[in-house]
Amino acid sequence: MPETVPEAGPMAVRFAQFTMVGDRRSNQDVLGHAEQDGLACFVVSDGVGGQEGGAIAAEIVVRSILERFRQESSFTPRALRSYLDYAIAQVAQRRKEDTQLQNMSTTVAALLIDQNNRCALWAHLGDTRIYLFRGNKVQSVTRDHSLVQQFADAGYCTADEMRTHPQRNALYAAIGQEGGMAPEVTQEMVDIQVGDAFLVCSDGLWECLTDKQMEEALAASHSAEEWLNHMCDAIDVMDKTSGLTTVPAPKSRDNCTAFTIVLSLADAANPQLAAIANFGR
Repeated sequence: MPETVPEAGPMAVRFAQFTMVGDRRSNQDVLGHAEQDGLACFVVSDGVGGQEGGAIAAEIVVRSILERFRQESSFTPRALRSYLDYAIAQVAQRRKEDTQLQNMSTTVAALLIDQNNRCALWAHLGDTRIYLFRGNKVQSVTRDHSLVQQFADAGYCTADEMRTHPQRNALYAAIGQEGGMAPEVTQEMVDIQVGDAFLVCSDGLWECLTDKQMEEALAASHSAEEWLNHMCDAIDVMDKTSGLTTVPAPKSRDNCTAFTIVLSLADAANPQLAAIANFGR
């Protein structure tokens, strides 16, 4: 690897995506992305609790956020909040129009990346998560709007115990819930650098893997695709050796959806530099 790597200029956003139904009757997870004017937007939404209309709510949220992003192509906390507010209004309108969808709700996690200015913003509601990795280690992770997150905050369980807690699916906030809580939005732009990586995923993925397993999968990878494949392989192994791994396999495999996103150099004139994933810098 070269001793000096440019620390300014645009980044390349390279990503992989994955969604699977698990052993549920339907997949209520929805994901989508868009790129425009040097900005990238990634969204994952998980219809809550298998309730009727969960998949519809998730689809409305993803479609609405990306629609507003394409229209405005803005990168500020206020703009990101407006994207989510628009999605919330669209879900409320659909609930009003169709009485059979009165109980539909969904989580959301939305990530904006400014490739030219090397910064990011994100927002979430529920237990769909956004992880930021630096040097192959978890740098930050969103806090769930869930009962077990409150238990963990109070010291009644650890972050790993949250993954198997019997009340882990109890949310106190989601889009579409009565008396809805506003999504949590980063208030300041977060500086990012070449070699950073993001994971945006539903609980069907993060419940299955510890932070350490995610970090190990990232450290063993040279691309977003490899990282995602390594995590999926780890989940498969866990399924086959339930009880022998760090996180026990759940009795019922949930919908599982994720984006893996790697930030690399955008230097088309220098293929050697452009190809560097820079994991672990």
